[in-house]
Amino acid sequence: MFGRNKWFETVAEAQRRARRQLPKSVYGALVAGSEKGLTLRDNLAAFTELGFAPHVAATSDKRDLSTQVMGQSIALPVILSPTGVQAVHPDGEVAVARAAANRGTAMGLSSFASRSIEDVVEANPKAFFQIYWLGSRDEILRVIDRARRAGAAGLILTLDWSFSNGRDWGSPVIPERLDLKTMARFAPQVLPHPGWLLRYLRAGTLPDLTTPNLEGADGVAPTFFGAYGQWLQTPPATWDDVAWLRSQWDGPFMLKGVMRVDDAKRAVDAGVSAISVSNHGGNNLDGTPAAVRALRSVVEAVGSQVDVVQDGGIRRGSDVVKSLALGAKAVMIGRAYLWGLAANGQAGVENVLDILSGGIDSALRGLGKSSVRDLTIEDLVIPHDFHRTFGA
Repeated sequence: MFGRNKWFETVAEAQRRARRQLPKSVYGALVAGSEKGLTLRDNLAAFTELGFAPHVAATSDKRDLSTQVMGQSIALPVILSPTGVQAVHPDGEVAVARAAANRGTAMGLSSFASRSIEDVVEANPKAFFQIYWLGSRDEILRVIDRARRAGAAGLILTLDWSFSNGRDWGSPVIPERLDLKTMARFAPQVLPHPGWLLRYLRAGTLPDLTTPNLEGADGVAPTFFGAYGQWLQTPPATWDDVAWLRSQWDGPFMLKGVMRVDDAKRAVDAGVSAISVSNHGGNNLDGTPAAVRALRSVVEAVGSQVDVVQDGGIRRGSDVVKSLALGAKAVMIGRAYLWGLAANGQAGVENVLDILSGGIDSALRGLGKSSVRDLTIEDLVIPHDFHRTFGA
């Protein structure tokens, strides 16, 4: 059945197929998480605590899933979050860009991506370029100038990434580069998953662990670990740095990684046009609550001034609807579409977006709503201890 039918009906099934398709280290890198995995698990568990208050009559027979975020009109309130070095499929971020474009939505491209900003924007003009605070201001300017020339629709600054030096379930072994010698060393992992390697051999390449969008003045692109090392050595950004970077970009600007009300207000003061409530998919400070628990307080504080999106734990359309009912303009997904990419390339990413779209439509019908923009907190059943408010 699996070999004949590549379509899957849930994100959970996409993840199962990705696990069968990918070598252990590659799959482990996608699972990620940090330390004990408390935040990783809570990102998923929090959605199970939220219920719906449905209507049963006079429901709308037409439902509009479209919205607008960071100046972009999108057909559904789901944006593909920037994720680094997509060594799960030879088409990588270009496949993701095409899938998003075919479903009428936007995507973020990581500065640690394996494909160039030029190729991705060509495939999807609704591409936001993501950057870490990495290197000197001159080096950062060179990177965002390239994104501007390529036609990026917006800039995302990610600040919710902290160094975690261990996972209780073990960290994946990831090499500096993937050449034939390294592939031979990893053969015991790769051979049980021949489909993954065959895709690359058919494309005439090997997985690329360099970061072409961080190419230096010398024209050399660092490896992922080279760029990661530079990030570790760069002093963390200050609010003055955020305001400075905002002043260097004349388009939509998102700050990703906000969980506190006081940080959200400082971000608005710095001039951002959007905020992502996010804990980096559980890869940040372990013990941080699920992003969706902090969403409402951030929306109430700054939602009238900037676009607020929620990033973390989305696996079905009902999760999207719950986030929107709490006040988000849209959600961002990461692992969900990577499972689809691993399972079936571009078509797999489109499959995931179709799953979410269908789930959103179904939830809207049950709630008697004609548009995602009509959702309110009254559509939810919320435990009294669900929300978390920090820095108010």
